Amino acid sequence: MAVAEISNTTEKERSLWEKSLARLMRNKIAVGSGIVIVLMLLIATFAGKVAPYHYAEQDLLANNAIPEWMLFLLPEGAENYANFSDAYLLSADHLGRDILSRTIYGARVSLVIAFAGATVSLLIGIIYGMISGYSGGRVDSMMMRVVDFLYAFPFLIVVILLQTYFKAIARRGGGEGFGSAIINLNNDLGGMLFLFIAIGLINWIGMARIARGQVLSYKQMEFVEAAKAIGANDTRIMVKHLLPNILGPLIVAETMAIPGYIFTEAFLSFIGLGVNAPTPSWGIMISEGVQALRVYPNQVFIPAIALSLTTLAFNFLGDGLRDAFDPRQIDV
Repeated sequence: MAVAEISNTTEKERSLWEKSLARLMRNKIAVGSGIVIVLMLLIATFAGKVAPYHYAEQDLLANNAIPEWMLFLLPEGAENYANFSDAYLLSADHLGRDILSRTIYGARVSLVIAFAGATVSLLIGIIYGMISGYSGGRVDSMMMRVVDFLYAFPFLIVVILLQTYFKAIARRGGGEGFGSAIINLNNDLGGMLFLFIAIGLINWIGMARIARGQVLSYKQMEFVEAAKAIGANDTRIMVKHLLPNILGPLIVAETMAIPGYIFTEAFLSFIGLGVNAPTPSWGIMISEGVQALRVYPNQVFIPAIALSLTTLAFNFLGDGLRDAFDPRQIDV
């Protein structure tokens, strides 16, 4: 009897986050996807030590070089024109650069864009949505009309226009002062700063709506009324009481949105509006490989596989988080 009482007490003391984590750990696909993402983060972080070559290192005598074991990927008769070399594990591109090294360095771009976009979207969306939902009335109505107005603009076209504008400014030069400092910083980051700005300016609006809806569903509950009764101010109520309760669904929603950020960066790089050359990006590598697709399809397959595996990992992890944080899942 005493053992049962202790067990029940322990069960009651477990928080929602602990129960959600327990459910997540039972989802093997989600856990495996999380491990893949962590491994990719480690590889991208230590790319300089993992990659066999620097991403910009060239050997023009080894252009389109391919190891013999990859011959099966090439069309029939490729042995008559292929430049065979075992110096590159996954072949070289048309400029004699190691594709494996560029794929590893390209993971940096995709993952930085993914987490930077998610962070910006989450921070702005939570702040904007919580203020709107908690304020209610005319303030809520006005703030949501701004979101509706932004939704009226086609996202992809806006991002393309912003990137075109930023690229034009960078080519023209910003003169002196703040403009020049921003352009120099963007160049130091390989062109990723303007990508952060273009993607971050738009993607927060969906998160703001989700945060507002969550706040509206919680702000009339008893624990909020109790906090008001003991004299807690609005800021404390939002930060200490509402935010912990709404954060789970917001993290799940943002995780599900990360593949979209990665694909957006890859698409912009594919059409020449992404990172600056020679900084490698999977989108740039696919764009360059498409030009020789019929004779060297391996140059497209390798970055495409890396892009697909990354987005699948984030999708599976997002599905696992959604199931883990589902309030209807009451079992542990």
